[in-house]
Amino acid sequence: MNIKYDTNGLIPAIIQDATTKNVLMLGYMNEAAYSKTLETKQVTFFSRSKNRLWTKGEESGNFLNLVNIKNDCDSDTLLIQVNPIGPTCHKGTDNCWGESNAETYGFLSQLEQVIENRKNNADLETSYVASLFKRGINKIAQKVGEEAVETVIEAMDDKDDLFLYESADLLFHYLILLQAKGYKLNDIVEELKGRHK
Repeated sequence: MNIKYDTNGLIPAIIQDATTKNVLMLGYMNEAAYSKTLETKQVTFFSRSKNRLWTKGEESGNFLNLVNIKNDCDSDTLLIQVNPIGPTCHKGTDNCWGESNAETYGFLSQLEQVIENRKNNADLETSYVASLFKRGINKIAQKVGEEAVETVIEAMDDKDDLFLYESADLLFHYLILLQAKGYKLNDIVEELKGRHK
């Protein structure tokens, strides 16, 4: 790999979780740190403050296990994908910006948060979601069943717009059912990952 180190012999290394794709930290590598990372499969940096190599986790046990290294288009920045063991930041947070490294699913995660808020405030809310939670698990499960049947019916028809509409209804009500049972989308993802060989 062609690497362009700066005049101090360093290159910035962006550390990204290989699963969640969240950025965890930024460090610097010199040639020795890069070589040691490849050799040990644990990310090693050059510490500018300590003026020495340091493997992330050497004191805390919170290692960054190497998955992949990519060079950017100018060969002057590395993107290092890792499987982190424990929090990445020395302050005990998942990343150096104090954010969670939980896996997110874009708009579905936002929708899940709205559903959770309406569930937690069902007594104060007048929304459709709150009304379902007030009516209980049986009503929520019934709605999922109804939406599943409607989705199957539209799947056998030629009207793609109606199929997508009913599919969205099904997924929406399924997210409500998950929360009614005390689960989230990530629990289903973990179950699927466990089945994947």
